[in-house]
Amino acid sequence: MNKKQSNPKDDVGATKVPISVLPAQVVLETAVALSEGDRKYGKSNYRAIGVRGSVYYDAAFRHLMAWHEGQDIDPDSGISHVTKAIAGLMVLRDSMMNGNWTDDRPIKVSNVDTMMEEFNVKVAGVIAKYPNAVKPYTELNKDEERK
Repeated sequence: MNKKQSNPKDDVGATKVPISVLPAQVVLETAVALSEGDRKYGKSNYRAIGVRGSVYYDAAFRHLMAWHEGQDIDPDSGISHVTKAIAGLMVLRDSMMNGNWTDDRPIKVSNVDTMMEEFNVKVAGVIAKYPNAVKPYTELNKDEERK
C-alpha cells in the first residue's frame, strides 16, 4: 500500500500550540468586546495599571448571571453577555500571567481542596432521596402542558 508522504513541517507543526482548536467566531467576537474596553479605558490599560481580581470575577459573574436569567445581549454594549464574560476573564488571566494583578480574594477556606467534593456528596444524597425529579420548567418547555 502506498502511503502519502508527509511534509516534514507536519511533524514539527503538530508539536506546536494548536491555534486551529479556537472557534474563530468566538475569538473574533471576543476581540470586539476587548476593543470596546480599549476605547473606553485605553488600549492595554490592564497591563499598564494592573487589575483587582475581585472586579473581574464580579463582572464575569454578573454577565453570566444575566445570560443565565435570559438576557443574551448586554444592553450597554450590544455584545453577548457570554462574550463579555470571556473578555473579562481573558484580561484577568493575562494580568495573572504577567504578575500585575492584585489578589484581593477572601482568605482561603480551610477545606478549599475538598469543598466541592463535599458538596457533591450532599447533592448525591438529595438525588438519592428524590430519584424521580419533576421535569424542570425551562424556556424549551414553558408552553407545554404540565402533567
